Amino acid sequence: MADLAARGETPEVLFWVGCAGAFDDRYKRVTRAFVRILEHVGVNYAVLGMEESCTGDPAKRAGNEFLFQMQAMQNITTLNGYGIKKVVTACPHCFNTIKNEYPALGGEYEVIHHSTFLQQLINEGKVTAEGGESFKGRRITFHDSCYLGRANNIYEAPRAVLEVLDADLLEMKRCKTNGLCCGAGGAQMWKEPEPGKKDVNIERAEEALATLDGNAEVLRNLQGAESTAPALPAGSNHGGSVIAVACPFCMTMMADGVKNKERESDVQVFDLAELIASAEGLNA
Repeated sequence: MADLAARGETPEVLFWVGCAGAFDDRYKRVTRAFVRILEHVGVNYAVLGMEESCTGDPAKRAGNEFLFQMQAMQNITTLNGYGIKKVVTACPHCFNTIKNEYPALGGEYEVIHHSTFLQQLINEGKVTAEGGESFKGRRITFHDSCYLGRANNIYEAPRAVLEVLDADLLEMKRCKTNGLCCGAGGAQMWKEPEPGKKDVNIERAEEALATLDGNAEVLRNLQGAESTAPALPAGSNHGGSVIAVACPFCMTMMADGVKNKERESDVQVFDLAELIASAEGLNA
């Protein structure tokens, strides 16, 4: 961003990378996938680089309002200094904080989650999900992020993005407004869970896997319901089934849940941007 400003240029959109997108090895792949999409369709974007700091979301959820306001004001000063008007991010936590909590501190921006941004690119015909990996016939279930769904009422954009893949989209019983948290929200990402019968991410992973399997018995035991998918024939595998996410916290928790159930060989966890980049043939 500093280089663009030095040339007197203003980007169409600022890509807010976020802490996970910058530092978490797994979510760096999501950052790269989204950037490849932006460059492929010719979006004039910029990033803050070393000038980007944590939004303060973890501090606020943990109850440290003073630290949150310090981090927020630092970011707002930087964004306002560059005259930024439009921000896109792949992290629902960053999205929620910048969109809903920065305005009270002087940070007024148009903030878009990357699921909505990808949907817009698809609607404009700039992204067609052709020329790359085919997902036709593969089973995909989408896990709703709490900060994207219940906090900001964004349910249809990620599903519209997945529809372009021409895969078999299966809904978990606990989805949309009744979705189950991945277990990382409210600063739970940074601590061990309280004692209980089962970790939340294990419960959610079991529901996702049972939905992909068409395992009605498991779903009933999870207080779910009959899966909309037929059960897989005995001895068969998914042929590459996918749990789709749109949040770095959900990515970690769902992937850990799949590993706990020892299903990494036949079920993968991917972000929407990774799926679209793969379908477009943009994977490096």
